[in-house]
Amino acid sequence: MSGTDPEEIQRNWATMMNEMNEAVADSFEQNMEAQAAFMESWMGAFEGSVPDEAAIEDGVEGYGRAYEVWMEAAEQMQSRITDAARGEDVDPSEFRDIWLQSANEAYSEVMGTTAFAAGTGEMVGDLMDLQQEVDDLSQDTLESLGFATRDDVDEVAERLLELERSQHEISKKLDKLLED
Repeated sequence: MSGTDPEEIQRNWATMMNEMNEAVADSFEQNMEAQAAFMESWMGAFEGSVPDEAAIEDGVEGYGRAYEVWMEAAEQMQSRITDAARGEDVDPSEFRDIWLQSANEAYSEVMGTTAFAAGTGEMVGDLMDLQQEVDDLSQDTLESLGFATRDDVDEVAERLLELERSQHEISKKLDKLLED
């Protein structure tokens, strides 16, 4: 009587609901952690500066649109849970897919704002400045240790090119003299 025993049906139902609940909880936790890490990183880009009012407004609107995406995902999750409760075969991976798609959409809403662009631009500028400082320090260190620096190698390369050009011109002139 496999499949018709009420106790077995109850156990199967409980097992399926536990699997769905675990999948939902795991997906929700992972996405919330990702969203929190993203927002923390994004807000870190604004340290030391304040974006203008329009960028702030655009950022808040983008975050509002992202919140709407998350709420729509929660509604989809509730709908699929209801479908499962009604006996529809619902694959637990659907819940993960709903959250992953929602995460992508929500991030797109936030990343498309001028506030995000301003913060990202400022962060890239800061990183480029830091890279230049590190390059300068490396060059100074190499020079003080008596090693060839990039500038030294560039100068040697330029001199070699000039020598090659001169040698090529001398070869042409020599060939011309030998022909005459």
